[in-house]
Amino acid sequence: MSASTSTTTHPTKFLFPDLISHCNFPLRNNRHRKQVDVETRKWIIQGDALDVKKQQKLRGLKAGTLAAMCYPDAAYPQLRVCNDFLTYLFHLDDLSDDMGDRSTSAMADVVNNALYHPSQHHPTRIGRMTKDYWTRMISTAAPGCQQRFISYFDFYFQSASEQARDRDEGVIPDLESYIALRRDTSGCKSTFALIEYANNLDIPDEVMEHPIIRSLDEACDDLVTWSNDLFSFNKEQAIGDTHNMIPVIMNEQGCDLQTAVDMVGELCRQSIDRFVEDWKNLPSWGPEIDRQVQIYIQGLADWIVGSLYWSYESERYFGKQGLEVKKNRVVNLLPPKF
Repeated sequence: MSASTSTTTHPTKFLFPDLISHCNFPLRNNRHRKQVDVETRKWIIQGDALDVKKQQKLRGLKAGTLAAMCYPDAAYPQLRVCNDFLTYLFHLDDLSDDMGDRSTSAMADVVNNALYHPSQHHPTRIGRMTKDYWTRMISTAAPGCQQRFISYFDFYFQSASEQARDRDEGVIPDLESYIALRRDTSGCKSTFALIEYANNLDIPDEVMEHPIIRSLDEACDDLVTWSNDLFSFNKEQAIGDTHNMIPVIMNEQGCDLQTAVDMVGELCRQSIDRFVEDWKNLPSWGPEIDRQVQIYIQGLADWIVGSLYWSYESERYFGKQGLEVKKNRVVNLLPPKF
């Protein structure tokens, strides 16, 4: 039974898809989580001079839990960089939500300058934070991993600028265009490069560019991204943000909220199925490369299951009601704030 009310135009709640029961990957955790969580919070609070309100929001984010679930085998130094980056990425995402196209592009210039020229002086807080985690990362990351990280992060900013333009102009894209853009606005691709870094992998470019590996990356990106649209929809609809698959489908299909939610849930389940099927069909590149590839793909699987569990534990989407939503799957819509 639909959790929407009888009036299709003004529902007050919706029924959240059950994605966790469709995901059979084991949930793992990193033993360094607590120590890293404390250190990262100090790092970002001091690095960008966060006020009390933002510090409270940071504690509720629980990025350390996400990092520990997604990089469960990382040693302490690597997990610390991964957690620093995830926390910083959420911070940048929040900043870009309040920015127009020009401001987002200016922030991209600051970040890219620090990534391409880490030895130089960087006067802004964001520039200094970028230089700090990047300097630590490149001390052990393989060259291919470094290049992928930078390229993917550049894609993130390009797509964020396009998102800002759409928001400024009130544009709701069609579903196909939205999917292509959303695969980059999520920032997931850079976090997948961190799987290589966290596990000390050095996989050749030609292997990482193989169609099956790219398909696995894309399936993982789609699951994390599209499920995030489900998790974040309530908060975003309250402020009138339409950069989300649910309003995109409602606009394109002319359907009601629950139907769109169910469609996104089904797409998420299909992405998990696609990932599982691709994993079975991996070619071989020899014993050592195959070993590293399996570690990388396990890292993608950790991201799939870890992101789903974390999204209920974090206060970013449902406040302190996340575990209740996980249990009952009913989301009460927030009143509009715009």
